[in-house]
Formats: sequence, C-alpha cells, structure tokens
Amino acid sequence: MRDKSGRAARNRGFTLLELAVAILVLALGSLAALRASDQSRLAIGGEMPRLLARIAARNRAEELQIYGSAAPVLPDVVVQGGHRITLTTQRQATQGGLIKASVTARSASGEGAQLILYLPPQPRP
Repeated sequence: MRDKSGRAARNRGFTLLELAVAILVLALGSLAALRASDQSRLAIGGEMPRLLARIAARNRAEELQIYGSAAPVLPDVVVQGGHRITLTTQRQATQGGLIKASVTARSASGEGAQLILYLPPQPRP
C-alpha cells in the first residue's frame, strides 16, 4: 500500500518489543500490589493473638488487685480463645511505697502485650 506521495504506508500498531515492555510493567505493578495486600493480611492476622494477650494481661492485673499480697499461685500459662498465652509478672517497690507490677503476656506466635499497674503496699504481718 502506498500513500499519495508514493511512499509505503506504515502500519500503526504495537511492535513486539513495545508489547513485551507493557506486559513487564503490568507484571511488576501486579507483584507490588500483591505484596502490599499480603503485608496487610499478615498485620491483620496477628491482631487476634495480640488482643487475646492484652485481655489476659488485664485479667492478671485485676487478679493482682483483688488478691494483693495474699494471691494464690497463679498459672504462668493460660488458654484464651484457643491461643496459649504465657504470663510473667515482675514486682518492684517504688520510692512512694507502692508496688509497681509489670504484667507481660505473650502468645505462642510471638505477639504480646504489657501492662503496668501500681498496687498498694503489702501489709506487714
């Protein structure tokens, strides 16, 4: 096919190289979107053990407030919502005479929570 000037008319279309570059750009964009959605899925997926650890820490803090120094031996591992949660409590006397109790709850998958509370001093026998 020739145009009016006598030159061969060019086909207007994509070359194979342009098509390959376009496919490559779309593939990279798709991979980036999949990776971002996977990261958000992982972040959301860890929220349940974190929430259960927070509840277990709050429960332990309330037990400490109720029992005070006369607390029975409380379990180190509790099961909540099907997740095993390990609880540790550290006590430290403050200069004001209170007891600073730090409760740490950690699930088996690694997510956890920490709660700090101040308890009244232990009565002397």
